[in-house]
Amino acid sequence: MSKKIFVIVESPTKAKTIRKFLPANYTVDASIGHVRDLPKSAADIPQKLKGEEWTKLGIDVENNFKPLYVTPRGKGKIVRELKKKLKEADMLLLATDEDREGESISWHLVDILKPKVPVKRMVFHEITKKAIERALEAGRDIDIDLVNAQETRRVLDRLYGYTLSPLIWKKISYGLSAGRVQSPGLRLIVDRERDRIKFKKAVYWDLSAVINPGEGREKEVFEAKLESVNDKKVSSGKDFDSFTGKLLTNKDVLILNEKTAPDLENKLKNGDWKVLSIGEKSTRQRPSPPFITSTLQQDGNRKLRMSAKETMRTAQRLYEQGFITYMRTDSPTLSNEGINGAIESVKRLYGESYLTGTPRQFTAKSKGAQEAHEAIRPAGEIFVHPDKTGLDGRELALYTLIWKRTLASQMKDADKISTTAKIEVGDALFSATGTRIAFSGFLRVYVEGRDEPDAALDDKETFLPELKEGQRVVLDKLTSLRHETKAPARYTEAALVSRLEKLGIGRPSTYASIINTLFDRQYIRRQATALIPTFTGFAVTQLLENHFPYLIEYSFTSEMESALDEISLGKIDRLKYLEKFYLGKNGLKNQVDNREKEIKPDEARTIKLPHLGPVSGVKVGKYGPYFIHELEGDGENIHASIPEEIAPADLSETDILEIIELQKNGPVPMGVHPETGENIFCLTGRYGAYFQLGEKTEEIPKPKRASLPKGKKPKDVTMEDAIQQLSLPRLVGMHPETGLEIRVNEGRFGPYIAYNDEFRSLKKDDDLFEVTLERVLEILSEPKKGRGSSTVLKDFGNNGAKKDSLSIIDGRYGPYIKYGKKNIKLPKDKKERTVIEGLTLEDVMAIVQDA
Repeated sequence: MSKKIFVIVESPTKAKTIRKFLPANYTVDASIGHVRDLPKSAADIPQKLKGEEWTKLGIDVENNFKPLYVTPRGKGKIVRELKKKLKEADMLLLATDEDREGESISWHLVDILKPKVPVKRMVFHEITKKAIERALEAGRDIDIDLVNAQETRRVLDRLYGYTLSPLIWKKISYGLSAGRVQSPGLRLIVDRERDRIKFKKAVYWDLSAVINPGEGREKEVFEAKLESVNDKKVSSGKDFDSFTGKLLTNKDVLILNEKTAPDLENKLKNGDWKVLSIGEKSTRQRPSPPFITSTLQQDGNRKLRMSAKETMRTAQRLYEQGFITYMRTDSPTLSNEGINGAIESVKRLYGESYLTGTPRQFTAKSKGAQEAHEAIRPAGEIFVHPDKTGLDGRELALYTLIWKRTLASQMKDADKISTTAKIEVGDALFSATGTRIAFSGFLRVYVEGRDEPDAALDDKETFLPELKEGQRVVLDKLTSLRHETKAPARYTEAALVSRLEKLGIGRPSTYASIINTLFDRQYIRRQATALIPTFTGFAVTQLLENHFPYLIEYSFTSEMESALDEISLGKIDRLKYLEKFYLGKNGLKNQVDNREKEIKPDEARTIKLPHLGPVSGVKVGKYGPYFIHELEGDGENIHASIPEEIAPADLSETDILEIIELQKNGPVPMGVHPETGENIFCLTGRYGAYFQLGEKTEEIPKPKRASLPKGKKPKDVTMEDAIQQLSLPRLVGMHPETGLEIRVNEGRFGPYIAYNDEFRSLKKDDDLFEVTLERVLEILSEPKKGRGSSTVLKDFGNNGAKKDSLSIIDGRYGPYIKYGKKNIKLPKDKKERTVIEGLTLEDVMAIVQDA
């Protein structure tokens, strides 16, 4: 009789995939992540320990930093089920992920389940038949060094966060937090905003010429830029200091302005234009290494517009379904199996001429590279072509990206030839450059920033017509161009991940959750793809810089990361390290105890922004950012809100003066509403300027309000604007079939239609005050759109078990179920439109319950 083997993994999806490759005597179940963790609140602390002071930290610092582990709510049932199945087994295999986190989960499972049968770790970095068979033959013991490394990180993060966060609550606002990686990450974003505040614009001019070769080739036009005048280089943006707006001291260049540029233009227009020289230069472009965690997050953000969190969540699903290797890795190295898989795919799709002579291998740049030991690549010996995976939506998009990058890594370099033509006219020299691809190499499959290689190859080439030295050319057009230097760009998620990795702050596997925390704490917000710090984020960074600067020094955080890696290798004693960090003379506990009384809440809540002129600083309050303007004489000081939509670097002295003027005069009426006889005011609040009809009184605590017309400032609005905006919501008419009202209104995300508890956005060309009933009915008849312009394929209303809204959405990445706030994947056999149309409420609720 075969032994009964019980296998535990972290997720049901992983369990379902691995089960396909195991014999019948193997049972697989999921722990659904961690079965134990540090307590999150006082309610999680066991009753017998509630009186102990140290339990507030969840770490007994006086007892070798022993963590207090508890079973999270909802996990008791899972643990009981695992124990029940373990009783029937002859052996336990722990098949959790192969990194520190996975090792830690396995250790906790053993500690809580207390198995009386043999236990082995089953480790693999991809879920394929061959990998699982190898893992079964190569079982090992739990790596206690990895467990200690994970526990030390968890303890360190808890000590950092739970010691500093309560201080920030007292001094700034309740609910805020600090973190070992979170706080330096926030500082990067804040420092970039400070650079934008300090930025001084410089203006410079140059000339652009449109030229043709003449001699019957007038259509072969090309563009040339002014390079120099009298052998003196013409200035460009990089010649100016971004903080002073002045020319850098080591630059000897010609600065053209609004007068000298047109003068030069007129002088050169009728000149004799001829080719001075033609030069060619060959360049070779190498493919990027296969993806590691950080580069996958970056390209997921740049190319697929997915956040780091979305990228990692999607990669996790691909791994658990057996499509890719493990997605938490710092190593760009490919195994022999991975190299062969890439080579065979290239050979089959593009031919041997695209392969390198010898397999290409990459090594990690990071000195602390760890986690899994191979790059992220398609799983198995034979890579499945994206078209044959059966995937769709985000999963297909991300798998395709990984597949392309892996194939490209084993393809030949791309060869390019750049041609530069120097064209002289009088004492001026113009330059024109063209690039052609001599051999596409890896660009055949993987092109930066584009998904269609054939189309993108054209984008990589800019041709110059055939020219000869001494040849006269014909000027078609000469234009003077004004340029302004640009402020340093704000971080995108991709740029932030890249910078964190370069500085050695944290580990790529944690970046997604760190960025998510910054959003959750409202320390940052997103404007298009840019990450902007809020005034609250500024205040927290300022407090840490003023009182605990070493904790957010980039070098300190990087050194701490290196020390944690040394602990994982057993080279540093974890207890001595923790004791020095927390209880040492200059340790965190003493620092906080000694500094707490010195930190004045009013100062902590005041952000110093010297560029704002009449105010000393912006304050962070319960209802958002505001400032105090001290009036001369006996007048009361002005307290005024700053609209949260204004970024710190975009808030100008002019904005402040406008707000002061509005507040100084008090609620002075703009005029009287012709119909109601009430005064109309233009006021400024937390979310920006707005119109108000009548005054706030006990009888009318919430007078009618309306936003200003888009693009207008308080000083620009008229009574007509106010009356029109306050007329909203506007009744357009009655629905001819239901007899219900249809109204249009202005919302936070733009103008919309409101009908029968249903909301639709008006189109760009529809005027809120002119749109007709006929046009509104036309929009209402269109398929309903969800967030991100996704179409509602079927709407079940508020009919779910919890009376949450329930619908099927055709999103950017394919159909899915929207149940309340949850997005649930539709099974593959139910994604066809004809099948979706036939789904009943009971069918959809069954899918929801199984998810």
